[in-house]
Amino acid sequence: MSVLLGVPVGAAYHLVYAVTQLLTPVTGGLAAVAAIVLFTAAVRLLLCPLSLRALRGQAAMSRLAPQVRALRTRYGPQPERFQRELAALYQREGASPFGSILPLLAQWPFLSVMYLLFRSATVDGAANQLLSGQLFGVPLGAHWLSGASLLSVHGALFLAILAILAALCGLSARLARTTAPAVAPAAGRPAGRPDPADALASSKTAALLARVLPYLTVVIAAFAPLAAAVYLLTTVAWSLAERRFFVRRTAAPPPPHTAA
Repeated sequence: MSVLLGVPVGAAYHLVYAVTQLLTPVTGGLAAVAAIVLFTAAVRLLLCPLSLRALRGQAAMSRLAPQVRALRTRYGPQPERFQRELAALYQREGASPFGSILPLLAQWPFLSVMYLLFRSATVDGAANQLLSGQLFGVPLGAHWLSGASLLSVHGALFLAILAILAALCGLSARLARTTAPAVAPAAGRPAGRPDPADALASSKTAALLARVLPYLTVVIAAFAPLAAAVYLLTTVAWSLAERRFFVRRTAAPPPPHTAA
């Protein structure tokens, strides 16, 4: 664990452990799992304004993508003119190619602290007591491939979590395509200074990453302790709920009915 994140991870650990102790009389052996879920949901709720701001930035870039392509086609041979017109477009629309990136980067330290907390065997030089909890008899510190058999409760539990996580990632990736900037080949783009629109999405590469990256969470969960897998499942489910809320909230209303 890095020295930089050691202090916040330790503080988070004592908080989650205290919640576990409070939940034990109510939830029994599931207290650690319940604490992980509640703590993850609480942090994601606090980060919700940043998440929604990032989604608004993605939606704005998606909406402006046709105009950006039109400017590129029209001013492609004039890179300086294209830069000016693009900057003017962003200013008029109150958008920025970094409008979705910066809020995501601001969340990264918090998400990293939570992941490190639920995957670290030791915290502040002592054993991570959260990993001593159990879920259906499987220790939260156990790894998928450390089980006796894939057909055991251990193996079945991990397979179920990974399957649900994969399904959530698939739904999230599908919804992401509705708010991510549309990508298309640049027509008549000359060699020279790079297009600032490519800072956010670079044609086929961006489309491929949008489909593949969500499933890296499943790969991470497959090699992480059960506690970290529970955290990843919770945070991915929260992200999907946030995106669905945003899409429904920003969906265009149907056109008003006009009498013939």
